[in-house]
Amino acid sequence: MLLRDINKVPAHPYGQGAQKRIVFGESEGAPTFAMRVFDVPPGGASSHHSHDFEHEVLVLEGEGIVKSDEGDRPFHKGTAIFIPPNEAHQLVNTGPDMLRFVCMVPLHGEDGFPSADTDAE
Repeated sequence: MLLRDINKVPAHPYGQGAQKRIVFGESEGAPTFAMRVFDVPPGGASSHHSHDFEHEVLVLEGEGIVKSDEGDRPFHKGTAIFIPPNEAHQLVNTGPDMLRFVCMVPLHGEDGFPSADTDAE
């Protein structure tokens, strides 16, 4: 079992002013999913994209809109979002504070950076 302080996981630039942390991934022995945490400043956004896999998002802090082919939909702290495969999407911070969310994807969907350091809590 691994426990991590997400604030000690190295952050990498992503999208429009956002930062991505790979909390758990292949290098931690995760066999199926990657857990990432994103921080998006006011006015910032994730990249606008689509891909061949689903992902799930849980908003931890902040508010914004998720853009999709079906239009813009608002979200706030505590909102869970399911994005099916091949649906174009983007999360935009429309609030005055930092937007933070967890995003889970299959391992093959993490394009990434080296995962976290080895600090455990």
